[in-house]
This record gives sequence, structure tokens and C-alpha cells, in this order.
Amino acid sequence: MATYDEALSRLGFQYESRVVDTHFGETHVLAIGLEDAPPLVVLHGGNFLNPLCLSWFAPLAESYRLYSPDLIGQPGKSAQVRPPAHSDGHAQWSLDLLDALDLKRVPFVGISYGGGIALRVAGYAPERVSHAALVSPAGLASGSTWGMVREVVGPMLLYMSSPNCERLLRAAKPILTELEEPYVRQLGAIYRNVKLDTQLPRMATQEELTDFGAPTLIFVSEEDVFFPGEVVAERAKEIVPNLVAIEALEGERHVPSRQSFAYINSKIVDFLRNN
Repeated sequence: MATYDEALSRLGFQYESRVVDTHFGETHVLAIGLEDAPPLVVLHGGNFLNPLCLSWFAPLAESYRLYSPDLIGQPGKSAQVRPPAHSDGHAQWSLDLLDALDLKRVPFVGISYGGGIALRVAGYAPERVSHAALVSPAGLASGSTWGMVREVVGPMLLYMSSPNCERLLRAAKPILTELEEPYVRQLGAIYRNVKLDTQLPRMATQEELTDFGAPTLIFVSEEDVFFPGEVVAERAKEIVPNLVAIEALEGERHVPSRQSFAYINSKIVDFLRNN
């Protein structure tokens, strides 16, 4: 929680912090940007802290009112309830959240696990999603299990068994394109103190997305060990009905670089204005 609050203090924007009720328990929500600006929902990554993920998309607050909930069951200030991966729990929670915030039909921006939740909403209640911009999203295709074990799980377990700086950097390297200190440190805090969520929101299907007509923009990373760019792009072309564009980020890992996020945010603004 100290790491969470530190990240929040460095966000660079005035923020509103509020708690809303859902059927799954209380949900903590951060909001930044002008209150009368068009709303936009930001869903952060799993096993990651909301304010650190929100900082990547904070420039969007110059044009939109960003609502960024702490995902239930993830490290943060929301209820520590994890809906079964095979269920529609995350979609139902998202609708509770939209209703509590009085948001009828809004654009979603989701990264990683959050992208997977956005796809669950798209399949469950497509009328609530006006646009979807997904970065390194879960829910479309996954990488090799052995590759993830070798590159991510092994170094993580080694760090957890005997934490030190060198092992933490090794554990963070397959995930972060840039090993920025606050993000590396929060991974260490989560690895040491949180029971990790190993279940992703279930894969979207073509049948589920049949009625989802909202414009969709997807960013994939070339060297993403979790959701390899080429594989994700191919599946997205097969099952996402109104796929406006897929942007491939060359040389990027699961979490793109700051330079790539600047590009991503500019493309999201253009996408929301022109589609």
C-alpha cells in the first residue's frame, strides 16, 4: 500500500479517489481529468498496481475524464475477490462499476489482464462499449507455456526464494521493456507479498463477439512472452468484427517503453476522435 500511495503521489494529475459498491464487494476508483470531459474507462494489468498503470495513460486525461478502478482480486484497494476465470464475473463486475459511476456507453482502454476484461464486457454487454483500445491484451491468444515458465516463472521463483536486486531485475526483464525503478520495485513488492493471480479472463470467441460492433484498436508487442504480437494479431483479425487497426510495436516486451506509450496515447486519441 505504501508503494501504491507513492505511485499515486507521483501521478502528476489531481485525482479523485472514491469507493463504489458492486455485487463482488467494494471497488476503489481513481479518476483524473476535467469532470465535464468525455468519460473513458482504463483497466490496468493483473498483478500490477493501478496508479502505476494509469500513469502510462495519464496523457489521455488532457482530453478525457479517466476512470481507473483497482481490479477486484488484484493488489490494490478493491475487494480481494477473484471471479472464476471461466465465469462472466469480471464482465458483471464491470457493469456494476459503470452503473455506480453512471456511465452508460463508454470507451474502454485496457492493458494486459485489463484488456482481457474489456473483451469480456464486449462479449457480455456490447452495448456498453463505444470503443475499445487494447494494449498487449489477454483474451485473444497466449504464448508458449514453456516459454513463460523459462523466462518469467523461473526467475520469479528464484527471486521469491531469496530476494536480491540482481534476481529482481532478472525477473522483471522479460516483462518490462524498460527497467524503470518504480515498476521493478512494485513487482518485487507484489512477488513477496501477494498471492499471484495465475488465471486470466477466459479467451474471447468469435461467437461471443458477434454482436460487438464497436471500433477496436489493438497494440501488440513483438517480444511479448505472454501474448506474442504475431499470434494475437492473427486471432484478432479472425474474431474481432470491427477491427480498425492492429499496431505492432517492434522490439517491445509485454509492457512497452515510455516512447511507445507516447505513440500509443496519440493513436488512441486519433482513434477515439475519428471512429
